[in-house]
Amino acid sequence: MRRSADYEQVPRPVVALADEYPAGFVDPAHSHRRAQLLYATTGVMSVVTHEGNFVVPPQRAVWIPGGTEHEVSCRGAVSLRTLYIEPDAGERLPRQTCVVEVTPLLRALILEVMRFTPEYAVEGREGLIVRLLLDELLTLPVADLHVPMPQDPRLARLCRAIIDDPAGDADLDQMAEMARMSRRTLTRLFRLETGMSVASWRQHVRLMEALSRLACGQPVTTVALDVGYDSPSSFTAVFHKVFGAAPSQYFARLQ
Repeated sequence: MRRSADYEQVPRPVVALADEYPAGFVDPAHSHRRAQLLYATTGVMSVVTHEGNFVVPPQRAVWIPGGTEHEVSCRGAVSLRTLYIEPDAGERLPRQTCVVEVTPLLRALILEVMRFTPEYAVEGREGLIVRLLLDELLTLPVADLHVPMPQDPRLARLCRAIIDDPAGDADLDQMAEMARMSRRTLTRLFRLETGMSVASWRQHVRLMEALSRLACGQPVTTVALDVGYDSPSSFTAVFHKVFGAAPSQYFARLQ
């Protein structure tokens, strides 16, 4: 069985790898020389980098530039299709980690490339398909499905604690104590490094966690309570405000 390391030096601009992962699988922090496009044909992933925490629901993929350290977690069982892309394959490819929408054309191209041998014919039909795939990547809209991570190690530890327990109800004074800084320093530095207030950032974490759980088929009521909302109605109101649709409508339009 080929693993990702086998593809690092293959003399092709794009190579593909299919993998199956069980629910709860975590691939610890690592990096690759090549850029990656991670697309799950089934299942939901979350990806953590120094830039942020990214949630990848159905019909989305995450772009990870080469050299970026990242950790991947699988919510449910995940059928993963990964493209490993040479850094010089396209000058206009994204330079930062981001979640992108997967069009029907891109999905078809990804699945077709999965059928290629690693050393496919660059000048033949396969090479033409790869070039079309790279062109399609340049047109994909970016989805705002991440929360930015601060670089200050004290804030980073606090943020990881919030991500691990999104329903936690620690107030600002308690969070300042956790970060070992004053409340005033916490609020000032947090906004400086993330562009968000602590409260807004925690709300976004809760919504990303909720989005991930809903995509796995969990009921709205269960999700709302598990991520820290007092009631399904209050959760749905916030979800609608941020995503422009109620949970059921949001996932219906992804089909």
